[in-house]
Amino acid sequence: MNILLVALGGGIGASCRYLLGAWVKSRLKQRSIPTAMLMVNILGSLFLGLFFGWVYQEVPQMVYDDLPFLVFAVGFCGAFTTFSTFSVEAVTLLQKQKKRKFITYVGLSIGGAMIAFLIGMFLGSQVMKFI
Repeated sequence: MNILLVALGGGIGASCRYLLGAWVKSRLKQRSIPTAMLMVNILGSLFLGLFFGWVYQEVPQMVYDDLPFLVFAVGFCGAFTTFSTFSVEAVTLLQKQKKRKFITYVGLSIGGAMIAFLIGMFLGSQVMKFI
């Protein structure tokens, strides 16, 4: 049953990633760094932080039997964000000898995702104070 819940969340997350990526690419001019996946990964980190802050008020340990964790964190957020595409895009910038763009993309992706996660954790935990 757990695998079906992960698959359900993952299917929704992957579909949302595709739709958001397509929407961003249709709205923005070609950028020097891969903007669509940068936005997707930062937004996904924010979602995960909001979820952890709201549901657990911390980064949970050993929650692989918790259904909300499986559906949202593993399924949705796991499929919505994409480390593999980030890696391909970063390596492509290196192969094209665009070292500054590579450093910018990697720094914004990793730093932005971590900051977004922390902001999400804070905001999610604040919601619990009002409920």
